Parts: sequence; structure tokens; C-alpha cells
Amino acid sequence: MSKGLIIAIDGPAGSGKSTSAKLIAKKLGYLYIDTGAMYRAVTFLALENRAISDESRIIELAGKSKIELVSNNGEVLVFLNDKNVSGEIRSPEVNAHVSDVSKISKVRKLLVEKQRAMSEKENGVVMEGRDIGTVVFPNADVKIFLTASLDIRADRRAREYNQNGSEVALADIKNNLSNRDKIDSSRNDSPLTKAKDAVEVNTTNVTIDEQVNLILEEVKKVAHKKNIQLKINN
Repeated sequence: MSKGLIIAIDGPAGSGKSTSAKLIAKKLGYLYIDTGAMYRAVTFLALENRAISDESRIIELAGKSKIELVSNNGEVLVFLNDKNVSGEIRSPEVNAHVSDVSKISKVRKLLVEKQRAMSEKENGVVMEGRDIGTVVFPNADVKIFLTASLDIRADRRAREYNQNGSEVALADIKNNLSNRDKIDSSRNDSPLTKAKDAVEVNTTNVTIDEQVNLILEEVKKVAHKKNIQLKINN
């Protein structure tokens, strides 16, 4: 097991999980694992193979896929079968289908195995998703659950699309996020839910620096209790 801390950050789409997790990992020198990107990669693969409605084929593709997360100048690149798909997996089409792919039980089990394997060789990890603190690492040292209003989350996602050169109507983004919330929270296998021992952080009215500092304070408390030394980079 890791000699450092295992930090789990969960929450719905647009709550700030990815941004917070990347910054926390960078400050601590830990591995950042974007589990959502892994489900997006499988969704992209299913779309590419025209198998998005074929559950058995999606499971087959997930089982045979090689998914790697590679750090590059502070950014995490996603490689699918040795191809950089970091941009492709953030498309509106992938967004529209990723929750349906994510609710497939066998796909989740396959990717959880990959996620745990990634963390075993590392000296501390920051992993974000929807079931990290409840399923992937129920014994994580630090559990954070981020929340934010639907309007704020939609605005954030709209800005992401604009930065990537895509224009999507705000109403469509809100509808997509609302549908994803419903699917993610109601699925039978590993639903989106706050772990009983997770610290909830509402990011609606806080800056990214403020939410990162709030999370770091929780990390420091746990590290002190466990007598684990932290080196926090600026």
C-alpha cells in the first residue's frame, strides 16, 4: 500500500473535482488519477466502434483496452491503446453517453481494478470520481465530497467548452448535467453518494484557491494524526 495518503475526492460533474484534485496532487507531489477520464475513454472507444448501444461489446472493449494517465507539465494526458485522446474524451457526444456507460456493472469492476492497480505503486495518490470514497477506496485516508449548484456547474462546463472551441447552449448543458446526476445517483452499482465519513465542501461561492485550501487543511489534519510528513509545494 501507499506510504503516503490516499485522498478521495467525489462529487457530481462540474463541482470542481478535477481542478481541485490536480492542484492538490501537484502541491503534494502525489499521483493524480482522474477516474472520470477512464470512463470517458471507454465511452469514446464505444462510440468509435459504433457500439454505444451494445452493452456486451462495451464490456469487451473495456476489458481489452489499455488506459494510461501520464503527467505532462502539470497536466494529465489520457492515452487509450497508446493514442492520446485527452481532447476527444471531452466532447459533447462523450458527455451525452458517459453516464450510461459508467452504470454498466462489469465496466465499473474492470476499471476499479485498473484504478487500484495504478495506486499500489505510488507514494500517495489523489483520486477523483463518484465512488472513490465509497467503493474504490472505502478506507481512504481523506474523503472529500464536493457539491455546487446546478447553475454554477453548468456555467463552468460552458466555459470549458468555449476554451476547447465548442459552443453548446447553456440550457442543453444544464439538461445534460441534470440527467447525469439522476443516472449517477440512481444506478444500482456504485451510485454517486457521499461517504458517511466524507467532509462535504460546497464550491458554489468559493474560488478554486479557497476550495483547494479547504481540502488541504483536511489533508494536514489527517497527516498529523497518522504521523505522515507532507511536503507542500507552492
